[in-house]
Amino acid sequence: MTLEWWHLSTAEPLKTLWAQRAKEFMAQNPNVTIKATVLENDAYKAKLTTITQSGKAPDIFATWGGGVLKQQIDAGLVKDISGDVADILPGFTTASLAAYQFDGKTYGLPTDIGMVGFWYNKKLFSKAGISQPPATWAEFLGDVKKLKAAGVTPIALAGKEKWPGHYYWAYLAMRIGGLDALKKAATDKNFNTPDFVAAGQQVKALADLQPFQKGFLGASYSSPDGQSATVSNGKAAMELMGQWAPAVQKDSGKGLGDDLGFFPFPTVDGGKGSGMDVFGGGGGLAVGADAPKEALQFVRFMTEMGNHSKAVEAGGVLPVLKGEENAVKDPNLKQVATMLASATGFQLYLDQAYPPAVGQQVNDSVAELIAGTKTPEQVAQAVTEVAKSEE
Repeated sequence: MTLEWWHLSTAEPLKTLWAQRAKEFMAQNPNVTIKATVLENDAYKAKLTTITQSGKAPDIFATWGGGVLKQQIDAGLVKDISGDVADILPGFTTASLAAYQFDGKTYGLPTDIGMVGFWYNKKLFSKAGISQPPATWAEFLGDVKKLKAAGVTPIALAGKEKWPGHYYWAYLAMRIGGLDALKKAATDKNFNTPDFVAAGQQVKALADLQPFQKGFLGASYSSPDGQSATVSNGKAAMELMGQWAPAVQKDSGKGLGDDLGFFPFPTVDGGKGSGMDVFGGGGGLAVGADAPKEALQFVRFMTEMGNHSKAVEAGGVLPVLKGEENAVKDPNLKQVATMLASATGFQLYLDQAYPPAVGQQVNDSVAELIAGTKTPEQVAQAVTEVAKSEE
């Protein structure tokens, strides 16, 4: 029997670790062959959308949960695994499970959880006379100016792949409007509010400083000349990225070693959001509705403490199981894990939290805002129109 497993871990250490897990599972289950399809982020999203729209799903597939998974569940493509995993669910942390549970039922198990924040080059910060990371957005914009004045490119951005840009708008909306503003927008389908427009105005204020590397509009994320490598090779001072950033930096460039630091997204003066609210998500594995029982066994196998903690130790993922924290070796990732543990609120990536068309519109509109072809008001309007048409 062949199990189709789709995932998007194209960088080390996960690329090798996941292949290793599959080998071990096949050794224990000689009747099973696992056929892996591994694609990078954008290609993965596109291929998964195509197959699910045709009414099929792979036996096992990587998911970020949220609104996209919910749509696949509503289409009858994903197995409700609640009964099959009831015995192991208590071992997972609450934050890591949240994106895969709907109406008290479980449709996937997490393999990673994390948050988006700024990964920065300490050496370039001190070159610009910045002694500590900015705590407020006003300080952040000030530091961008200091970096530019010191001849340092402040920020690397993958302008070609639009998802990294949406992090700025989403985080600013969270800091300005609070998590409630994002929850409310999800229900009443209205992004045309002062808080979302203000978030856009601050993204524009940043873009107006021209903080990004040369040619950023054509840059991808993980290629040798992309966002990650630009930071990794010391050619830009920071990037706003998830917990996988250090692994991808090592994979795509030289790596910063001890010069790499992390700080959370700054607060906005007068904003309603807490600086302890976290934006991010993890990754999990879901099982196709028609998959054989072996698919579920494989998902359980992947999330067993002994297997999963090897990926944590290697710096590939963060803890999703209770008691796994001590497996985190990297000091920056330890900081991320600690922040996650004390987070006051959690917001999933907007391109996963909202229905796919809405998430896509957020990504597209924010990219146009950063490129200077859409105004903050037009962004709020465009996202609202798509959200309303999805009802």
